[in-house]
Amino acid sequence: MKKQQSRPNILVVNDDGITAPGIKNLIEVVEEIGNVVVVAPDGPQSGMGHAITIGKPLRFDRVDLYPGVEMYKCSGTPVDCVKLAVNKIFKGKKPDLCVSGVNHGLNNSINVIYSGTMSAAVEGAIEGIPSIGFSLDDFSQEADFSHCKKFIKAISLQVLEHGLPPATLLNVNFPKGDGLKGIKICRQANAKWAEEFDERKDPYERPYYWLTGVFQNNDKGEDTDVWALENGFVSVVPVQFDLTAHHAIPVLNTWTFDV
Repeated sequence: MKKQQSRPNILVVNDDGITAPGIKNLIEVVEEIGNVVVVAPDGPQSGMGHAITIGKPLRFDRVDLYPGVEMYKCSGTPVDCVKLAVNKIFKGKKPDLCVSGVNHGLNNSINVIYSGTMSAAVEGAIEGIPSIGFSLDDFSQEADFSHCKKFIKAISLQVLEHGLPPATLLNVNFPKGDGLKGIKICRQANAKWAEEFDERKDPYERPYYWLTGVFQNNDKGEDTDVWALENGFVSVVPVQFDLTAHHAIPVLNTWTFDV
């Protein structure tokens, strides 16, 4: 991909909703780079993964939250937002870049599977758009994103200049606080959630459940996103949406299927 000769068109999406502070900060950065179109859920959609809306109609309305920014709110999921943007706004003429976030909370390691933020970026990559998901290790609505902005700009400019390998996108995570040491290109750590369901009773004594859990890192490597974040680096993981376990194909080919 050659360096852009004019201002690129940039699609901004998220999963925390169109009024979230994270998307406001992301808009402020990419406005310096190109022409921005924002399509985001009308409310929080965290943990939606790659869900799409198929059983009910979608609402899609123009809103004016920030002066001079073309913005739309969508009643659907983060992936719905990308699909609608490509089909109804860009009308098949793909944007030059899709950025998702900045998410309130990390999407490192296994979290990438559950993340609406990352699924929106994955959908952008499926559409053939260079795509990046950005997340910050801070769930607070008063989170400070200022230390992330120069890295968001630098990474976005590099993707616009160089493009990305086919069927690949970037998962970028930021530690909380100032004093970041730089950027680390990483692999996804082998970690998971040890989950439990907290059982409670409603006023009618019927049980209901809250999902809880502890994040367990089983990976001691110093080339992982978990290590990078714990040691003050911005983690950048190249992600692919081809879920084929290619290494398992030769193994399966040794099986004998008696049918």
